[in-house]
Amino acid sequence: MRYLKHLLVAFCLSIVSLVKADEGMWLPLLLGKLNEKQMKSLGMKMSANDIYSINSGSLKDAIVSFNGGCTGEVISSKGLILTNHHCGFDAIQNHSTLDHNYIRDGFWAGNYSEEIPNPGMFVTFIIRIEDISKQVLNGVTSEMPENERQSLVDKNSAEIKRNSKKESYQDGFVRGFFEGNQYYLFITETYRDIRLVGAPPSSIGNFGKDTDNWMWPRHTGDFSMFRIYANKNNKPAEYSTDNIPYTPKKSLSISLDGVAEGDFTMVFGFPGRTTQYLQSAAVEQIMKINDPAKIGIREKALAVIDGYMRKDEQIKIQYAAKYAGIQNAYKKWQGEVLGLTSTNAVEKKKSYENEFQKRVNNNTQWKATYGSLLSDLEKAYAEIQPYGFARDYYLEIVSKIELFSIANAINSLKAAYEKDGENGYKQRLKEVKNRLAGLFDEYNAEVDQRLFVVLMEMYMNDQESKYQSPEFRNWVKENGNNLEKAAVDLYKETILKDARKTLVLLDQPMGDVLEFAKKDPVVLLYADLINTYSEQVSKKLNEIQGRINKLNRSYMQAQMDVFKEKTFYPDANSTLRVTYGKVKGYNPRDAVKYDHYTYLDGVLDKYKPGDYEFDVPEKIRTLYKSKDYGPYGSGGKMPVCFIAMNHTTGGNSGSPALDAYGNLVGLNFDRVWEGTMSDINYDPSICRNIMVDIRYVLFVVDKFAGASHLVKEMKLVHPKKK
Repeated sequence: MRYLKHLLVAFCLSIVSLVKADEGMWLPLLLGKLNEKQMKSLGMKMSANDIYSINSGSLKDAIVSFNGGCTGEVISSKGLILTNHHCGFDAIQNHSTLDHNYIRDGFWAGNYSEEIPNPGMFVTFIIRIEDISKQVLNGVTSEMPENERQSLVDKNSAEIKRNSKKESYQDGFVRGFFEGNQYYLFITETYRDIRLVGAPPSSIGNFGKDTDNWMWPRHTGDFSMFRIYANKNNKPAEYSTDNIPYTPKKSLSISLDGVAEGDFTMVFGFPGRTTQYLQSAAVEQIMKINDPAKIGIREKALAVIDGYMRKDEQIKIQYAAKYAGIQNAYKKWQGEVLGLTSTNAVEKKKSYENEFQKRVNNNTQWKATYGSLLSDLEKAYAEIQPYGFARDYYLEIVSKIELFSIANAINSLKAAYEKDGENGYKQRLKEVKNRLAGLFDEYNAEVDQRLFVVLMEMYMNDQESKYQSPEFRNWVKENGNNLEKAAVDLYKETILKDARKTLVLLDQPMGDVLEFAKKDPVVLLYADLINTYSEQVSKKLNEIQGRINKLNRSYMQAQMDVFKEKTFYPDANSTLRVTYGKVKGYNPRDAVKYDHYTYLDGVLDKYKPGDYEFDVPEKIRTLYKSKDYGPYGSGGKMPVCFIAMNHTTGGNSGSPALDAYGNLVGLNFDRVWEGTMSDINYDPSICRNIMVDIRYVLFVVDKFAGASHLVKEMKLVHPKKK
């Protein structure tokens, strides 16, 4: 009977695994071993070698990490790359002025000479991936304190990277997987001459803005185009007028056939971070404590910024990227809480843990090694809870007040001098000048002062006094407990709110700058804020987190030992991954069913003349009225976006959506709101990724923008007509 029960449990778990066939962010070099058979059963027509190969050009050679936070793909033999509009938005914003507002009007280079350089922008290719777990963990023991373990891992990793086989223009990095139980080496090639080629106006590239963000149905043409430039030998080089368009090892072919419900799709990119294997107490804490705290802070910040942006076009340009960044996570966390709640994520975790504990208790060796893991984790998460709340309050609030960012820059000069003397100061000074010049370009003192009042009121009222800066509390008290008045005086007293005066200060002798840092009220206030956080929160937080990290590493290994029938994938960590599934609609709630496609009809349905979010360019309206879609329409309609069961996260923005043959069919840019909790708990019933149909991209480039020369660079195919 006991055997029968175990057999039944194993069968049920395998069924769960089959139901979640679309779950996972898989390392491309392991597809042949772990995934190829299943991928082909879902409809894939390629081989694993077509996706990842180090001996011949494969799909991975067309995929880039775009500027360190997004994904892009090469779509022509002349180094043209496609990514999201929101991934290229900072560059679009930086090149925008009131006279040349590329955010509002879009931008299209007519030839190479019109393509705009972007200092600091880069793209990175992955050349190869190697399993180096044994080498990295050489000498590591389970008894080691976490700091000693990490020190040895870092030392071994640095030696492996230093001795790895690579060209002089290549680099590499080592990354841990499965909570540090495995390690892989990534050899990379980075290009730093990246030029803006084209971007639609925000009324296309960010259509729906805040209202539609994270939502389905979606009608956003979220794309922009850049080009990689290389030296005359096709190798990485800093920007130069002598550089030429890069010739890739592989560029993606583009399908004009679209997708149908049930079609296989694959997303290839650099997902940022997931935590799929957390213990239930951690998930519950995120859902009930951490996410609500961050949501509340961002809601207040967004209200302040939005009020100013709607009244002033210059502020709108300055704060557009910041507002979008704040709003993006704000709405995502709301959906995360909703999804975790509606899918009973905590209860499902507890059920999984109950089965884990039963198996452990029935095995003498496992019980000795893993018997108290779950209870130890639960205790540790209970202990870290107040410090985690204080951390979120400090980081969310202080990071939104840019006067503190300026103070931090000044404070860093003082720290550099104290550590390395005059040489350290001079070296840091160059970085500070560059940083502040960029910050002041997008800074408004009136907006910042209002943010200070609204957010520091939360800092003072919503957390225990022991986690608050004594200097701040005394300062408010001295001002009659009137934070509004105190803020007005503070911003009057400091020169740091003024770009010209601050930059002039930095040109003064070192002694004068250091003396200023000792007296300026903002620098002093910021120093006490950070010191209080360090002493009262960070120290204890780091100590508990170290214990949690060790427990999580053991728990991860324990899960892989105990559930042998389950194939585990590593959490996302900004490394190259493949995720796959099928095109499919979903039912988010009772009596609501969403189809898998949206069309240009929906854009016009949402159209509100002159509206901040839902205005539609006149030319789009004209093309729609005449049904002039060129070769990009389908059945008399213009497809815009579609959804599928691909497991994606932040960092997958700009990732190519590929069909069964590896052709580009869409551009990943979002997830549905109800399924944003897929970072923590993937559920196939509501987790969907959102992609702009590549045919809509081509329609906008060709028919709307008239940039047909770009389409001519691409290889267009009809795979369904084979």
